[in-house]
Amino acid sequence: MSALIATRPSPAERLADLAVQALIDEADLSPKPGLVDRRGSGAHSDLHLGLMHASAQSLWPAFAAMADAARAEGEVSQALRETLGRLGRDGEAEMLRVTAGVNTHRGAIWALGLLSASATLEPGAAADEIAMTAAALARLEDPAAPRNPDSHGARVCRRYGVLGAREQAQHGFPAVIEHGLPQLNASRRAGAGEQNARLDALLAIMSQLTDTCVLHRAGLEGLERMQQGARTVLAAGGAASLAGRRQLRALDHAMLALNASPGGAADLLAATLFLDRLAPAAPAPIGSN
Repeated sequence: MSALIATRPSPAERLADLAVQALIDEADLSPKPGLVDRRGSGAHSDLHLGLMHASAQSLWPAFAAMADAARAEGEVSQALRETLGRLGRDGEAEMLRVTAGVNTHRGAIWALGLLSASATLEPGAAADEIAMTAAALARLEDPAAPRNPDSHGARVCRRYGVLGAREQAQHGFPAVIEHGLPQLNASRRAGAGEQNARLDALLAIMSQLTDTCVLHRAGLEGLERMQQGARTVLAAGGAASLAGRRQLRALDHAMLALNASPGGAADLLAATLFLDRLAPAAPAPIGSN
């Protein structure tokens, strides 16, 4: 007679689970202004919720490998940075294979890959400490990284003189540490409910972030509308209030009219949820509604 033997996931496997679940939770969160969610494709014609789920799941091996690489190296180093870059590119190639060439999570691979490695190097550390270790890794150059000055992000950064996803990581993810996580916890304490607290966290990020995805699609007008609209929702009481919901609908309509999607903010919300899950006593179970 045989029996199934349950095995505990390794630390790297658990971090990969958390990273993938953070991406799925971000995709499922509704209603998000201009973004793919349970209602539909937002401002995107090439994305849908099923594709976002498949993309997230395809990245599990890359996140696990990056955490394992950090465990093997044991410290921030040039060798680890280069290994993370290679594994991230491998993960991106698999993502593009699964999505038939659609860029669903390129920015999230960068953010969550760094944070998965940093969480391995700093077990049990606070979110800001993990973020600063990720910053130390992000500031190291990867000689093998492709240089594409004509990418959407690179062109936007040059045109508007703004910082992109790379600099957000190099500064220790301030949008997450200073805005996303504090708002998530503040809304929970106020009794907003988990989904509304997550929406408020997204709005807090949107209210401050220079989102290059929005700049690419809608220029400064779109960025200013996003930031001011997010502030207005929060000032009205957040996603849990009737007034806040009215303002959230208005922001969603505005983003759709501008064909603007705050993809950078979405990636950083996933990073927020990932770091939140690493807390010793996370308030809500994985996948909770």
